Amino acid sequence: MTSLSETVEGSEPPGKRSWRDALAWLALALLILTTAAHLLTRPPAMPAFDKERAKWQPSEAWLYDRDGHLLDSERVNFDRRRLAWVPLKDISPAVRTAVVQSEDRRFWSHGGVDWLAIASTVRARLTMGGTGDRSRGASTLPMQLAAFLDPSLAQPGKRDWRTKIRQMRAGQALAASWSHEQMLEAYFNLLPLRGEAQGIGAGAQSLFGKKPAELNRTDAALFAGLLPNPAAGAEALGRRACRIAQASDCTAIRAAAATLVSGEHAARFDPALAPHLAVRLLDQPGKRVKTTIDRRIQTAAIVALRRQLAGLGSGRVRDGAVVVLDNATGEVLAYVGGVGLKSTASQVDGANAPRQAGSTLKPHLYAQVIEHGWLTAASILDDSPVQLDTASGLYVPKNYDHSFKGPVSVRHALASSLNVPAVRALVIDDVQQFRDRLWALGYHSLVEDGEYYGFSLALGSAEVSLVEQANAFRTFANMGKWSPAHFVDMRNDREVPRQIVNPAAAFIVGDILADASARTDAFGADSALRLPFWAAAKTGTSKGMRDNWCIGWSDRFTVAVWVGNLEGDSMRAVSGTSGAAPVWRDVMMALHAGSPGKPPTMPEGVEARQITLPGTREPPRREYFLTGTAQTEMAAAPQAARRPRITSPVSGSVYALDPDIPIDRQRLAVIVSGSVAGYRLILDKKALGDADAGQQILPRPGAHMLTLVDPGGRMIDRVRFTVR
Repeated sequence: MTSLSETVEGSEPPGKRSWRDALAWLALALLILTTAAHLLTRPPAMPAFDKERAKWQPSEAWLYDRDGHLLDSERVNFDRRRLAWVPLKDISPAVRTAVVQSEDRRFWSHGGVDWLAIASTVRARLTMGGTGDRSRGASTLPMQLAAFLDPSLAQPGKRDWRTKIRQMRAGQALAASWSHEQMLEAYFNLLPLRGEAQGIGAGAQSLFGKKPAELNRTDAALFAGLLPNPAAGAEALGRRACRIAQASDCTAIRAAAATLVSGEHAARFDPALAPHLAVRLLDQPGKRVKTTIDRRIQTAAIVALRRQLAGLGSGRVRDGAVVVLDNATGEVLAYVGGVGLKSTASQVDGANAPRQAGSTLKPHLYAQVIEHGWLTAASILDDSPVQLDTASGLYVPKNYDHSFKGPVSVRHALASSLNVPAVRALVIDDVQQFRDRLWALGYHSLVEDGEYYGFSLALGSAEVSLVEQANAFRTFANMGKWSPAHFVDMRNDREVPRQIVNPAAAFIVGDILADASARTDAFGADSALRLPFWAAAKTGTSKGMRDNWCIGWSDRFTVAVWVGNLEGDSMRAVSGTSGAAPVWRDVMMALHAGSPGKPPTMPEGVEARQITLPGTREPPRREYFLTGTAQTEMAAAPQAARRPRITSPVSGSVYALDPDIPIDRQRLAVIVSGSVAGYRLILDKKALGDADAGQQILPRPGAHMLTLVDPGGRMIDRVRFTVR
């Protein structure tokens, strides 16, 4: 038998053992629950301050002038609007104080969680039945910052205990590894604000039109008042800001709140001096580009263009652009793609858009034929009706004023921008050669061959950009040497200039375009092209009055101006001298204020000679020639010396017979030019008679071909016409 003493010493009573087991199970359950709660409330890992700051990318990129001053900024990332990271020292002390006092008054003393605030919040909710202010609760700045760093800590619609504990633990983790200054700096840069702004940099700019360091006490109260509800209305914002400022009179704060909510300061906090260039050069967030733009010249160009467009009125012309180049370096000193006003396409870059060149290509054509020795500045061209057969049909060029001047010199033809002589010059030259010359000058918009453009290329039928125009004309200023224009400093990587145009030809063309007397017939004696110092310029107007140009140069600068309507509709009553030229003049005058332009030095290969021009309306003058091509008298070739051709009927003409007039009274007279002794005329493969015998055609309905053949039977000219 087992004794009572053995039972006492060898075992516990059943009740005591059950109690200990229960404690053990309870401890295990608590351990499991604690572990589960720990895992369930484990926050995401918080980054290091330096890494967070290093990966910050603003949504903007910035454009600076040659002296490092801000010209413009461009939004590149559209997720959020951010500016550069703002160091804590660059934030107004008033803002720092207001935010800390309103959001987390014990920020500087707690370790990420304000237990006193939590206790106070719990007590308030218990005593008020859970109806207290739940906009922020006891959320500290480190807890809010943790949610900024990882949005999973503050997902919309989730305000349960688990989310709150995760925020608390994340706030403690931040406070353990970041300094309070670092947390406050990151908070100011990451907090979301009204609209799409993020951070105090973008917020101060868009909400107050100031830099973060410039915010005053009223601004600070409003800024802090926005944080609980960035979309708050003016009344609610004014009330909260007044409490934060502890102001006895809230009139000024309420007024400021109304202004802030109205969006009066939402305009970009930058000069906006080169928006189109910003779009062209800024393509990455945070990119900072220092350009060659001269802020003074850029501003002068904007003012001149804005004044001219406002004066012309949007009913006549809405858009314009200006480019200014430094002749010596190729640096772009001004780039104005448009100035807004009443433009209906203000986002389009007028300085880079391809537009029809008009008469602005003529100087390059004449330079080419002069350098080949085929024409001189004194050569006589016939400004009279001309018809040219082309692959696409008959080409009949006309002058701007639809009149003809008869025999004119090259100087007069170019200075007065006569169309027919330019086409005759291209016939002497070659369309493909001319197209290749334009390509060499940087007109890379001309992607087709010469045959595609035809003889109309002499009159600027091709589309080019204002930047291409400016740099091609700069070649004349540099005596025929071409190098690319550039927007950023290229002093260490400049392309060696290439001699594209003969220096002597470049000098002669420049002298023609600076000759006010030679252009008097077309532009008057005192047009906008005439400056009080030496400058050469060429205007141009495209077909249908859609584009108006003025490009010219002085000894130091090349200025190119375009005005028109970017949507392609025609201008009304705007010509080269009334549209683009006044802007060109104003910019040139601003560039040379106190420093007039000097005429170029005559290069080698040029000689001057006094000449007379009998048979023209031009008086004797001193003229420049390529060495070896000078003459003392220039006159139109006599009729006998001209190339034999049929001048009437005109090819492509349509003649209508009048049924009330006898058929033999409706004969067509045939007129030929040149010495045609021995030449014969053939009509529809049948001999008509000798070309010098004053032949007449008895018209019959249908299509006809009239051919001029020489004594050997070789075709010299032919015309097609129709009788109905």
